[in-house]
Amino acid sequence: MEKCNYKEIPNNNEPFVKLKTSSDWKPFLKQLLICSGVWTSVFLYGLSVGAPTVFIPQIRKEANNTEIITTEMASWMTSAFGFSGFPFVMILTILTKFLGRKIPFVIAVLDSLVAFIVLYFSTNVTQILISQLMQGLFCASHTSITIMIMTEYISPKYRGIFLTAKTATFYWGVWASNTIGTFFHWKNIPLFGIIFSMYTLLTLMIWPESPYWLASRGRFEECAASHRSLKGCDEESEKELEALINSQRQYLASSLTNKQSVTRHITGFFKIITSKGFCKPTALSILTGLLAFCSGKLVFALYAVDILKKVTNNESTAYIAMLIIDGFTVVSMYAGCALAKHLKRRTLLLGASTVGAVFLFILSIYLYCIKLKVIPENQYVTIGLFVAFTIAVSCGPLSVSISVYGELIPIRSRNLSVCIIALTGKLITGMSLKMAPFAFKTFGVHGTCLMFAIFSVITIATLYKYLPETKNKTLQQINDQIMGVKPNTRQITGKLINDDKDV
Repeated sequence: MEKCNYKEIPNNNEPFVKLKTSSDWKPFLKQLLICSGVWTSVFLYGLSVGAPTVFIPQIRKEANNTEIITTEMASWMTSAFGFSGFPFVMILTILTKFLGRKIPFVIAVLDSLVAFIVLYFSTNVTQILISQLMQGLFCASHTSITIMIMTEYISPKYRGIFLTAKTATFYWGVWASNTIGTFFHWKNIPLFGIIFSMYTLLTLMIWPESPYWLASRGRFEECAASHRSLKGCDEESEKELEALINSQRQYLASSLTNKQSVTRHITGFFKIITSKGFCKPTALSILTGLLAFCSGKLVFALYAVDILKKVTNNESTAYIAMLIIDGFTVVSMYAGCALAKHLKRRTLLLGASTVGAVFLFILSIYLYCIKLKVIPENQYVTIGLFVAFTIAVSCGPLSVSISVYGELIPIRSRNLSVCIIALTGKLITGMSLKMAPFAFKTFGVHGTCLMFAIFSVITIATLYKYLPETKNKTLQQINDQIMGVKPNTRQITGKLINDDKDV
């Protein structure tokens, strides 16, 4: 562990002076190793979510009977993880409050491992549905725990790119699942899941606990040790640590001196959830997270074969087109990672989302004209428009929204905010995936494109008015910006934990 010596930060806001420099590459490698475990788990999430797209048609084909998995059952298999994950969002956020970030994540990964084992050895449709329901706990962790891990464990200068790569890895999982199902038997999908689950569990063995959680429990020396082991001892990291410890000290001291009755606790709870510092960032986080969903990309990805069969009238073309679109999704998301390094996140998010909405309108008009037989259908034009739409949404909302909404979550009452955000996301995702077959049947692909385009425009307009810029800012700075606290006005009290020994 690094040995770090520091000059105390005085109360008159004098500049911080660092006396010893630590190696930059060691914290980076540690953060990269932790992220690899998160990324692998997100890849598993993508495998699980993408599996029904290919195993449903394979099972029907093997049985030579489409009724072996009815349309109703198929919609449940596709949306099961969203509904079953709903209660686990609350359970996991409670566990993260009292047990930290590491132990609940271990539980979630073990759940995924067992679910993939059940899927691999399943012999009937009921067992497959059970395995999909079991993935609910694991899927819930990706809208609650992993957001906390990525925002709390990673330095601000790496956080945006690592969070963006996290979302790209999800679509790697979907692409891998679709590729396996296109060329091989679908049971190879859970086999991959079992192998990668084991790797994630191995990386978890070297994780420290989150410094933000340790500070929230008043364990400041452990917080400093964890923070320095993760982010090093450079000037920026020490400033972040100082702000974190002082903020939590003041909050905990205030809580101890103002012990309240049960009635006042309830009143205080409602005061928190109605305060600007809680409501505004939570609402913005929900809208930012839903921007990727409002684009319709997830629905189009999970029902890709059915959609492309309708617009191309050819099953083999539909499968090839699906893999091509998946490939553009992944490549474009990494392009989004590169763009996020040079552009402001707000600009990239809203700009690319607008382009995606425009292509949805174009797709809607084009497909409607084909339905009315105003123009003849051209498979290459149809696939080209879907690819253009995919590139736009992958560079923007798919790759950047997860980063932005993770950074907007308030530091105070963080668990409660994450719980509300995740519950909202799970409910909307589950209901939308369940209702998607009905929407395609009732409104057609053109009508569904129009619906998602309208949702996107409304969300983009709202975020354009209220969304702040978060790039290269610490969580404390983002929180201060939302609360209207000007830079350099936060009173610094107390001393940074003096650390003349190895931590």
